[in-house]
Amino acid sequence: MPQFVQSDALARIAPSATMAAAAKAKALKASGADVLNFTLGEPDFDTPLHIRTAAKDAMDSGKTHYTPAGGLPEVKAAIVAAHARDTGVQYDAAECVISNGAKHTIHNVLAALLNPGDEVVIPTPYWVSYADLVALTGATPVLLPTTREDGWICSAEQLGGAITDATKLVMLNSPSNPTGAVYTREQLAALGEVIVNRDVWCLSDEIYSKLLYDGAEFTSFAALGDEVKARTITVNGVSKAYAMTGWRIGWMLAPEPLAKACTKLQSQETSNPCSVSQFAAKAAMENSQDCVEEMRKTFAERRTIALEGVNSLPGVPPCEPGGAFYAFFDIGSHFGKPLGSSGRTCETSTEFCEMLLEDAHVALVSGDAFGAPGFVRMSYATDTDTIEQGLERLRTFLSDAS
Repeated sequence: MPQFVQSDALARIAPSATMAAAAKAKALKASGADVLNFTLGEPDFDTPLHIRTAAKDAMDSGKTHYTPAGGLPEVKAAIVAAHARDTGVQYDAAECVISNGAKHTIHNVLAALLNPGDEVVIPTPYWVSYADLVALTGATPVLLPTTREDGWICSAEQLGGAITDATKLVMLNSPSNPTGAVYTREQLAALGEVIVNRDVWCLSDEIYSKLLYDGAEFTSFAALGDEVKARTITVNGVSKAYAMTGWRIGWMLAPEPLAKACTKLQSQETSNPCSVSQFAAKAAMENSQDCVEEMRKTFAERRTIALEGVNSLPGVPPCEPGGAFYAFFDIGSHFGKPLGSSGRTCETSTEFCEMLLEDAHVALVSGDAFGAPGFVRMSYATDTDTIEQGLERLRTFLSDAS
């Protein structure tokens, strides 16, 4: 038997940190421990009934065969119509490609655009998969730090200073995973000027666009004018807003030549996104959005509880995420101090999360994975009792240290 040696491309990436943290928490729970898991960004709601019904109807009517590689025309039409309704930005169906989730969409875009030697500017903190998916292509991720004091917002001056002759793409995410930061229209417009003046592409990940709080308003990057739109790849999907993580439907909206290139790639990768899931997504797009608002209101209630708890933790500066469903907070003041019942110390966020899971059976994701050492991410996409219990265990874990 030949010895397995992974490819150079695979050697450039690491396993997903969020998936790894969730797997570790599930393994400990399976052993009998009472684990409170705040790792995955996954709504705990069931997919709304009318969406599930549409999927059943599709199956019962025989819509279970191959579809066009880039998705069904009628589903593309529903997506572009919903996008126009929600953002005011008009696209043609030929500029839409439906994929197996937003992560797959991002991979397609990067694989279609990038070559070894290209650079991709990514403001940090960033979603864990961005840099690895860039590295997989042989291109270089250029990480651009932002700070809690600046609201985790990348300025136009910062962006302009990071772009070089090798820059092919900038990746933006608003509302942000992991910070929950939401760029204002004015902040995005300033970045848009840089994108146009430097003539680079922008991938705008808008998967959390419907999850906003405290008066925050969403602006789609492509809404900032024709010149910006011509350089923008908008990524979205049904997973977060419609509680459809397992259905695996995401999409891109982009200039037609790039859409055709991604369709060609997808035809060789996966053939097509799941036929039944496409009809479920169509129902999500076309019918009442009341279910989205109901879930958003519940997230808002959970957010209040989560932030009240997090912002009262000893030695933890306050955080105020405007969107998504994460609290991203600084635990760096506890490095080097005895923690929990064991009295052990840690020096990194990763060590902190490992100790917290072992000692208090609370699972968070290390900020190291997001390009933000000293921070941790807590998903509040779970019930209030779990949030309250988790925060109490975290408080005890920190208080035992003193």
